[in-house]
Amino acid sequence: MKFNRMNKKPRGWRMPAAALLCFLFLAACDPKPQGPPPAHPVPQVSTVTVQAEKIMLATELPGRASAFQVAEIRPQVSGLIEKRLFTEGSEVKAGQMLYQIESDLFQAALDNANATLIRAEANLPSMRSRAERYKTLLVDKAVSQQAYDDTVAGLKQLEAEIESWKAQVKTARINLKYTKVTAPISGRIGKSNVTVGAIVTAYQPVALATIQQLDPIYADMPQSTVDLLRLQSRLKDGLLNQEGRDQNKVKLILEDGTLYTEEGILQFSDITVDPSTGSVTLRALFPNPKGIILPGMFIQAKIKEGLDEQAILIPQQGVSRDPKGNPYALIVDGDSKTELRPLTLDRAIGDKWLVSAGLVPGDQLIVEGLLMLRPGTVVNATPFAPTEAGKVPAVDAGAPSEKRSDGGV
Repeated sequence: MKFNRMNKKPRGWRMPAAALLCFLFLAACDPKPQGPPPAHPVPQVSTVTVQAEKIMLATELPGRASAFQVAEIRPQVSGLIEKRLFTEGSEVKAGQMLYQIESDLFQAALDNANATLIRAEANLPSMRSRAERYKTLLVDKAVSQQAYDDTVAGLKQLEAEIESWKAQVKTARINLKYTKVTAPISGRIGKSNVTVGAIVTAYQPVALATIQQLDPIYADMPQSTVDLLRLQSRLKDGLLNQEGRDQNKVKLILEDGTLYTEEGILQFSDITVDPSTGSVTLRALFPNPKGIILPGMFIQAKIKEGLDEQAILIPQQGVSRDPKGNPYALIVDGDSKTELRPLTLDRAIGDKWLVSAGLVPGDQLIVEGLLMLRPGTVVNATPFAPTEAGKVPAVDAGAPSEKRSDGGV
């Protein structure tokens, strides 16, 4: 039998290949010694030192302006309007004549009452003389008692008629005076609701015109009873000091955002709560010599609450919130570890938070490097040094604060 020697592989080649595979398998299974895992870098954070400072707290309340005095001009007698003697929108003085009502009938009534009074007074002397004579004759029984009594009664009746006609003369004179409609107060008068030739009636419901005194002017601001009670509690606990000559001063921000140049004075706080809003009304009085503030204008009033001598203000960037919205902050303790502090925030003042509870002076508050930072983490803390572009502006201790969004005072 013949076979091809060239196709036959030598048996000796198989053993080296198997040994090689076994060696590679054993080499892969043999664990190599590994070194320690790489150390994580210590997080870098920036901190600010919490300090107590003295600031004047204030609250900002929206409101409306209202006139110091308002007079609605109504006729006190009926008649025809003959003249209008003022310019709409102008300033008028108290006592200035505004309208002239046709006065002929009222003058005639006064003349008639005067004539009747004169006639009654002309009969008075003769009646008095007759009564005196009858009194003398009565002693001698020259006249009867009845005749004397009738004479005395007639005298008293005539005297009563004279007094009645005097009153009618006075009434007619007053009605004649009322035909000249005058301004009861000084101020700015609005548009006229009647024209010349219109018929008006006494004490009609529609006013002829309205006068408003605008200098000074009121600013009425509603304040919630919750804020009022919180303020009273802070005062009672001694957290605020309201002693000071400027305590009742109020600043005003106009509708366009500009600060009104004149300061006002807080007049009073209403004693009745509006049941629909749960608020009371605060009223302040402002000078308005240039008439800038008009009745009904929307305003923002900054009212001083008191002086907080141990206020804690922290940058807003150092405050975080949990999933429930509760504020908290991270501080660096004495072991260079982070510690979580729940906070109670009072309000925002500029770009800072006023903290009521949660921090004490001396705490190192973390304001930078908060990302992925957890309580108990060892950190490398450095003082916070903001750049000029992002520098936190200084808080004016006497500047009124902003109203916080969670309902604080």
